Amino acid sequence: QVQLVESGGGSVQPGGSLRLSCAASERTLSTYHMAWFRQAPGKGRESVAAIRRSPYNTYYAYYADSVKGRFTISRDNVKNTLTLQMNSLKAEDTAVYYCAAGRNWGSGLPSPSECDYWGQGTQVTVSS
Repeated sequence: QVQLVESGGGSVQPGGSLRLSCAASERTLSTYHMAWFRQAPGKGRESVAAIRRSPYNTYYAYYADSVKGRFTISRDNVKNTLTLQMNSLKAEDTAVYYCAAGRNWGSGLPSPSECDYWGQGTQVTVSS
């Protein structure tokens, strides 16, 4: 059982930056695909960034169009952590952010049903 714990959320003004972290309990995290999702009030959960592991132990990042160029996803398999650096934040980025892990994904960004493990979520609020 993989346990994921997010941290780093908070309130920031438009144009500001935040860095989210996700700590994993599983030492074999390197074998999982990892992603960040978000869910705004009244909306469904959407994936914003993912970092996928290839069979050759290389990693590829994918981003939703709405965050491309502003968010950066990264992972540290030694420290078992996943990070989301968020720059140039906008009011529409306000949501609860979740990290997720899975092994059997299709192409591109994952859907929520493709993820096996979830963190508890961390609130990000962008407001002036």
